[in-house]
Amino acid sequence: MKKGFTLIELLIVIAILAILATTVVLVLNPAQILQQARDAQRISDLSSIKSAIALYLAAPITTAAITTVATCTFASTNCPGALAADGPFSTAPFDVTLEIVNAATGVTGSGWVQVDLTGTSGGSPLSALPLDPLNNANYFYAYAGIATNSTFELDGRLESEKYRTMMQTDGGNRSTCSGTFIDATCYYEIGTTVAL
Repeated sequence: MKKGFTLIELLIVIAILAILATTVVLVLNPAQILQQARDAQRISDLSSIKSAIALYLAAPITTAAITTVATCTFASTNCPGALAADGPFSTAPFDVTLEIVNAATGVTGSGWVQVDLTGTSGGSPLSALPLDPLNNANYFYAYAGIATNSTFELDGRLESEKYRTMMQTDGGNRSTCSGTFIDATCYYEIGTTVAL
């Protein structure tokens, strides 16, 4: 006599596995998990840049801590790598403010953060400036700095439900977040002055 599974038994096992797999996908929500992972990376990146700039500002230097070359708004042609769209610094340009978005990753002041981090005692703590994990028209990092009082701000947009409230409670001036995730006035802001 042969022992084995009948067709009915196999179909029942397959149906149970399908139900379990569907339940796991619905409960875990892989898209939300990926968004949370990207947001954690964004928060870490911006924190690392903030720390590197703070270290640079703490070191004794002979020139202005934050270089002022020209005013550079988000959609202007003199911003390396800038996108032709609205950004966190596009509505209020400042006389001595650098606003660089989606540019090069160099740490010598030529990247999207206009601070020569190689002037830090012991060299730059970063080998390259990070870019947003998606780095597109909706998700990017931005920088603004004022040389006269060595203040700066770093911005990024968060995409997950878990981290969304951080954009509203960071103390910055771009915290009016509506129900949509891509609001022109909704960014995660950190730095010495988060109201630039």
